[in-house]
Amino acid sequence: MKKLVKAVIAGVMIFCTASAFAQQPKFGYINMEEVVSIMPESAEAQAQLQKMIDDYSTMLESMQVEFNNKYQDYQKNAATYSDSIRQVKERELQDMDARIRQINATGEQELAELRYNLLTPILEKAENAVKKVGRDNGFTIIFDESTRPMVYYDESTLTNVLPMVKKELGITDTPATSAAAANTTK
Repeated sequence: MKKLVKAVIAGVMIFCTASAFAQQPKFGYINMEEVVSIMPESAEAQAQLQKMIDDYSTMLESMQVEFNNKYQDYQKNAATYSDSIRQVKERELQDMDARIRQINATGEQELAELRYNLLTPILEKAENAVKKVGRDNGFTIIFDESTRPMVYYDESTLTNVLPMVKKELGITDTPATSAAAANTTK
């Protein structure tokens, strides 16, 4: 009976040891900034953001030129203005300056909102792809290399999951390569 109990205990220990070795944790790494940058949606979002930046820049530049011209005119002719005209001109310059500042602040706010609205779904799609790759391939943890929260880790013991995530997202080449090819065919 003792031999049977010892045999069962030994068998259980061997089984548990084998199970423990069979289920070694699997770690991976990825650079999420790189994933997002190679997604086609990022190029489209960047184009929309750049258009808004350009539109506001053009408008602000035009307003600044107008302000500068009126300010130079004011400085040149200030000595010839009556007090009431000088006050009107100064108020006009102050109002223009206030409008420029307001449009600049509004533009920054709208740009931040647009950036958030455009990039949030892209980030979520990238994160979901990484999570799916992690689940489907049995990873315990996938580290984001772009944030570098750890001082040291041995990359040779980790798996770069970027190729798997690119496949999950249906990315075969980078948008820059596609854009370069499109520009050469024009």
